[in-house]
Amino acid sequence: MRITKVYTKKGDKGGTQLVGGRAVSKGEARIEAYGTVDELNAIVGLCRTFNGSSNAEKTAIKRIDLMLKRVQNDLFNLGADLATLPADRWEGMVLVTEADIKRLESWIDQLNDDLPPLAEFILPGGGPVGAFLHQARTVCRRAERCLVRMDDDTGEATSQTLPYLNRLSDFFFVLGRWAAKALDEVEFLWERNLPDLES
Repeated sequence: MRITKVYTKKGDKGGTQLVGGRAVSKGEARIEAYGTVDELNAIVGLCRTFNGSSNAEKTAIKRIDLMLKRVQNDLFNLGADLATLPADRWEGMVLVTEADIKRLESWIDQLNDDLPPLAEFILPGGGPVGAFLHQARTVCRRAERCLVRMDDDTGEATSQTLPYLNRLSDFFFVLGRWAAKALDEVEFLWERNLPDLES
């Protein structure tokens, strides 16, 4: 794929084209769904950037980066799927599969085995990698909700897209905890009865 011109002016009145050329409104649930997946991918890119600049052990940095690199490519495949109507899909089109979901589950189990049991809810924040992973988790949940709305409207979500996003948000949560430990970042816990600040 080669992009030679960035702006086309075709979307100036609120329309866009799906893969295959079908003209649609930018307000459609499908556009919101793959736009949110794109936003999520950008946040994963931030996670990778801050992870790469960490002073932590190189093996931990590399492990995080390899997982997130795979996720970014999966999200591009998922976004392309959402941007393509069923009738316009082609033979050999790369879609997220059950194997991709199983991979996420395997990662979650492996990472979780390295972590102490969770005694309280975690407040998003702490270090930059953990903070962006928590943001990724919440945007992933929003992408999932957008996809549900799209599927409610059209019934056109492929069978593995919703399970993939559902599992991915769990992965971001567990990776956020694991990264905090591996990269020596702070992890804040919810204090249910936090006292008032002293004046």
